[in-house]
Amino acid sequence: MRIIIVCYPTFGGSGILATELGHKLSKNGHTVHFIAYQKPVRLDVNDDNIFFHKVNVPFYPLFNFQPYELALSTKIVDVSTKHKIDLVHVHYAIPHAYAAYMAQKMLKTQKINLPIVTTLHGTDITLVGKHPFYKKAVKFSIDKSNIVTSVSKSLKTDTHDFFETNKKIKVIPNFVDLEKFNNQLNLCNKVSAHKTITHVSNFRPAKNIRTLIKVFDLISKKHKCIFNLIGEGPELEIAKEMTKELKIPDVYFLGNTNEVEKELCHSDIFILPSKVESFGLAALEAMASKVVVISSNSGGLPEVNIHNETGFLSEYNDINKMVDYAESILNDENKLNEMKEKAFLRAQKFDINKIIYYYEDIYKSVI
Repeated sequence: MRIIIVCYPTFGGSGILATELGHKLSKNGHTVHFIAYQKPVRLDVNDDNIFFHKVNVPFYPLFNFQPYELALSTKIVDVSTKHKIDLVHVHYAIPHAYAAYMAQKMLKTQKINLPIVTTLHGTDITLVGKHPFYKKAVKFSIDKSNIVTSVSKSLKTDTHDFFETNKKIKVIPNFVDLEKFNNQLNLCNKVSAHKTITHVSNFRPAKNIRTLIKVFDLISKKHKCIFNLIGEGPELEIAKEMTKELKIPDVYFLGNTNEVEKELCHSDIFILPSKVESFGLAALEAMASKVVVISSNSGGLPEVNIHNETGFLSEYNDINKMVDYAESILNDENKLNEMKEKAFLRAQKFDINKIIYYYEDIYKSVI
């Protein structure tokens, strides 16, 4: 198959998932054309079956905001006609599904059929999509897609309830390339007198960074730990300021990385206190690295992190409960190791080699 994938090219979960999906499709013999405003951070264009097409938006003084959707839909049309594309798979309802629909209509004038598969990831539904300025456009984009998938049952329910759409939505969970994580675990030389606690995110308000730092602070008062924060985003400076004010020792800000597995393999506990989380790809990557996850019970996290098995779930903003859970395994090495193994076993259910076939089946059906 010849497939277009449209995604955000940043370090967010949707872009990571879309890129990993494209690479796996390529290995399975399909040709994949990525379209975005810049090359996705994990995209390897050295693959013979992978191509990248940049969306260029010309600047005109007439516009306060340049019309990205128009440029994107035109690029989809150009790539589709030139490369005889079979379908377009867009990640995020807005603006990608909206632009894909316009491209589909333009191509029909040339008697070309371009089916649209839309994957909902979370923010496009739970945050941005709920804004009154966008709600009708999001619902329209969902309804007009040929097939819609979501990354969790929770997100599927939220979409149906809020947008009052009868569109059938198929749940296909996020995934990890377990081979990559296994290889790193085999190479990882974890020799430390202290436990390592890690957080990975894009540091947006939904990730609840203030609560995270407060949890770190309370843990540090009783346990000598190393605290790693991976990623960048709008609340990164807030995190840095709080750690200085609270005088939390051994805190390291590691920035963005394309190889998160190299950091996670050294970790013992992963903390994700998100206010909104449609799935929790970062938590799954931690579990694939044999790390115990302590998270909120928001959105799709309970579908990934099983309470008292792979880690612990707490109510949003329950700082004391998260600290209690962390201490319960910091004080019990056997329990910590047992939960690490269960986390790793759980992650195997989300291996890309098991999930890829769901997408291929959808592609075949829509073509």
